[in-house]
Parts: sequence; structure tokens; C-alpha cells
Amino acid sequence: MTYPRTSQSARRHHPMRLLAALSGGVSLVWALGAVAPAEVLAAGHPMAGGATGHVTTGARVVPETAYVVDTAIPGTVTPIDTAINRPKKAIKVGGNPDAIVFTPGGGTAYIANANSGTVTPISTATNSAGPPIPVGAFPDAMAITPDGKTVYVANANSNTVTPINTATNKPGPAIKAGSAPAAIAITPDGRTAYVVDGGSGRVRPITIATNKPGTPITVGPLTSDPTAIAITPDGSTAYVASFVAGTVTPINLATNTAGTPITVGTGPDWVTITPDGTTAYVVSEESGTVTPISTATNKPGPAIKVGNVPDFMAITPDGTMAYVPNGGSGTVTPISTATNKPGPAIKVGINPAMIAITPNGRTAYVTDSGSAQVTPISTATNKPGPAIPVGHDPIEIAITP
Repeated sequence: MTYPRTSQSARRHHPMRLLAALSGGVSLVWALGAVAPAEVLAAGHPMAGGATGHVTTGARVVPETAYVVDTAIPGTVTPIDTAINRPKKAIKVGGNPDAIVFTPGGGTAYIANANSGTVTPISTATNSAGPPIPVGAFPDAMAITPDGKTVYVANANSNTVTPINTATNKPGPAIKAGSAPAAIAITPDGRTAYVVDGGSGRVRPITIATNKPGTPITVGPLTSDPTAIAITPDGSTAYVASFVAGTVTPINLATNTAGTPITVGTGPDWVTITPDGTTAYVVSEESGTVTPISTATNKPGPAIKVGNVPDFMAITPDGTMAYVPNGGSGTVTPISTATNKPGPAIKVGINPAMIAITPNGRTAYVTDSGSAQVTPISTATNKPGPAIPVGHDPIEIAITP
């Protein structure tokens, strides 16, 4: 997941801490390995989350394909044809790839390679990789603007953010961030990127038009360890999860002021917002819980018990069901968003890490990092299908929009 460690969606400690996703059209990726979990996502398939994870917008121009990021060295990305659930030939990228975003329409996938300090563009029409784009040290979270013109890459070990022009695939000058940037999200209007500084307890706004950073927003003490961010679909509020503090801090984006931290479970490291924007769900890894927060009141509801070491969440496009991979249980927990009640755990492979849902909402795909496979789950029946073998250490997954 940002990545995440989206994205999503930034605080990820392999193999259990996992990015990207989608939060009401907000770009986010939380990426694997961030010191401070792409996995916002970003951001935004729709992967609702603090991140995409992996966020994408625009009409789909390529067949619906799942792209699975294998964090082994050298790294690969394996496309899966979702019509027949068969993997295609793996695409070589850089070392320790850990985050993915798509351009609007899904024509190009961008892969952040943490150990290589590069981003690899992949044409989804041909599944061929372009020349690697140099960024900063340990890029581990990405987000793309709603118009698809710029990818923003958070470089955890450089304390910078690199903008990439998607028309030319050229990086722009590095933007100064705070300590250990761990996650990034972009507002739905495309005007501002918010970067979570995992090592400083702050969130830093960046004006997209000028690529200039603004005044940092404090969300907790220096040691609070903020790890994930998600923005409401109307662009009014960002929710920032702080792993060590055990809180989620709402930020009023009109004024860039932080509200009162909301106490959730132990070790929160993922935030996902429902498509209608009414509820933010916070996944807490250490307590094995998911806490629903009303975005109207910023009041938390009763914690929902899931499995061991949950680290991510995706919500179906219609907003009716949420799915939580439990890395320590080898299961996925379905949750009805109408009742906030969990259903029976779905057995998958070893160390399930991330999950992506097809745009039609019919199938959820789970990366089982310890089994080198992806498990498809029918959302109509919550039954797993035959496992799909991929790579050696699959973590990230995203589906073309």
C-alpha cells in the first residue's frame, strides 16, 4: 500500500506492511519500505484508500488488466488478464519496485523502484518498459494529478518530491519535503499535493501550479510517525493516520489547519474513504481492527475486529463492501459498510498484502506475498478462485481503470 510503505498508499515493513489507492478520485499511493505505507494510494482500480494507493481517472483505453509488482531484486511487474485470470510475461523494471500509478485511461503505468532511485514507465498497450526516469533516493510513494500531466514521487531517503512530466517522462527539479516523506495525496481539483513527512509529524502542502511547498501542518509530535493519508471526494478534508500515536488527524483543506486527533486502534497505517465520502475507515495493524469515522462529525464508531496484522483495505466501487487483507492470518475479511459488520474470513495464501477490485466491482484480487501468487475473490459470493502464480514476492497490485 503509499507505500504506501498507499496509496495510496508509505509505512511498510516487508512483508507485512503493505500500498495504493483510491479515495473518491484522489490520487494516492502508499509504498513498501518507507521508514516513516503508495500503500496510498493513492490513491486511488478503484482502490479506495489512503491511498491507489493507486488513483486513476478518465475513460479506459486498454483491456482490464491487473498489474502485480514483485519486490524481488531485480524487480518485475506481471500483467494478469482479468478476463481469464492468466498471467502474461513479466516485465523487468528496477530494483525493489514498490509503488504503481496509472495515467488517466490506463495507457501508461509508472513503477517506483526504491533501490534504484528510478521510476519505470510501462506502456500498457504493449507491456513494454521505457527508459528509467531518475528521481531521488528510495522513492516509495507516488500520486498522479487528475489531468494525468504530472506524477509526484516521494523520495524517503532524499527528503524530496520529484515531479515527472508524463508527456516527456522527464523529471523536474526536486521539491524539498520534510523528514522521510512516506505518503502523498492530491486534491480532486488537482491544485495541491499533500505530502506526509513520516519523520517529522507533519504534512506538507505543495502547490501544483508552481511546485512550491507551503507551510507544514503539524499532525502530531515528532515521534507520532504519520504513515498514510486520504482525502474526501469533495476535497474538503484530509485524514492522516499516525502509527505510533494511534490517532487519525483531520485537516481542513480550505485553511490547512489540523483538527483534534481522533483515537483509533493500535498502529493505524491505512485510511480509506467511501465513494460517497461519508465514512473514513482506518486499518490498525497492531490491534487487528478497523475503525469507522463519520466525516460529518469526526467521531469514531465501534472498532471492527478483523484478522491478524491487517495492513490495507479496498472498497467496492458501489461502496457497499470493504475488503481487508490480514497478513498474519492468511485471510481477507469482508465488511458490510451498511452495518459495519465483518463477514466470515476468506482463506487465501500466505501473507496477503494488498487488494485491488475491478472497475465493475465483481472481483477482488489479493497479492499473497508469501505464496508468490494472486488470489481472485468473487465479490458476489466471497469465494476465492484458483490462485494465479506470479513472480517471487508480489506485493503491490493495481488494475487499469
